[in-house]
Amino acid sequence: MTGNDTVGKLVDLGSGNFAYLQEGGSWGWSNAGLVTSEGVSLLVDTLFDLDLTRQMLGAFGAATPAAARIETLINTHNDGDHTHGNQLVPGARIIASSAAAEAMAAGVQPGTFTQLLDNAAELGDLGTFLHRNFGAFTFDDIDLVLPTETFVDKLTVTVGTKSVELIQVGPAHTPGDVIAYVPEDNTVFAGDILFNGSHPVIWAGPPSRWVDACDLILGWDAETIVPGHGPMATNDDVRRLKEYFLTLIELGGELRQKGLTPWEAAEHVTSRGMWPTWGESERLIVNFASVYQQLGDEPTFPDPMDGLTAMAQFSVAHEPKETIS
Repeated sequence: MTGNDTVGKLVDLGSGNFAYLQEGGSWGWSNAGLVTSEGVSLLVDTLFDLDLTRQMLGAFGAATPAAARIETLINTHNDGDHTHGNQLVPGARIIASSAAAEAMAAGVQPGTFTQLLDNAAELGDLGTFLHRNFGAFTFDDIDLVLPTETFVDKLTVTVGTKSVELIQVGPAHTPGDVIAYVPEDNTVFAGDILFNGSHPVIWAGPPSRWVDACDLILGWDAETIVPGHGPMATNDDVRRLKEYFLTLIELGGELRQKGLTPWEAAEHVTSRGMWPTWGESERLIVNFASVYQQLGDEPTFPDPMDGLTAMAQFSVAHEPKETIS
């Protein structure tokens, strides 16, 4: 058990659709969605641990009887905060892109999180960072359930009489990111293609793919947009994220030419006060590394754990210092 009180908020989107938003939207605190029609439902993502996923399913169940008949589960990508609760939706067809399914099978497993947290005291800055950001979650009771169906590029599924279009836009955040679009209701479940109010993190890239994904969403002019993290979004939020990546690409090219490392580029941005209200500025390190790679450099962090360690060191180094009066 996480030991948390209920941390999610159910949002009735109308037309039989719902979102489940977790406050703050920081590391691990992801969102999910439910699409219903004719008494059945489709779930977009599960959460980071079983207790949180149970709370979410309970909230959906209290809102609509269709939640008792989840026929389809979409995993928008491979990260654990969108997949670790899969075992709590038995009998559902679980769909992801082929790239996401491969990454899920080969990537960080729930037991690894347990081991890292158990040894946090010995890991220095990385341990401090992991305990602060992931210590509220429980991973030792998770049996990771992989997708049962995969696709490449596009797939249309039905829930009752509604169509849900699944479009692979990765590699961007991860190797196989998928957006779920409900044309009948002009509703988008963006997964982690949309972080609202915090820096995104480019685990896969290239950044230009993320710009294209933003353009895809904007082309729908959607009335309702559910981000993977953070509060409900608008098209203006999508435009802001697109401008973020365009700025990173342009600025990253300039800073690379000047010989700045990704860490130094992140320092440059934070010292200038860019995006001052966005959380998780440590992600700028791996984001600039991805920009540099798109421009021709070898990967700065070939092992994702190296990138996580660098972000941890940056985060700890930039913690607000206590003042002595």
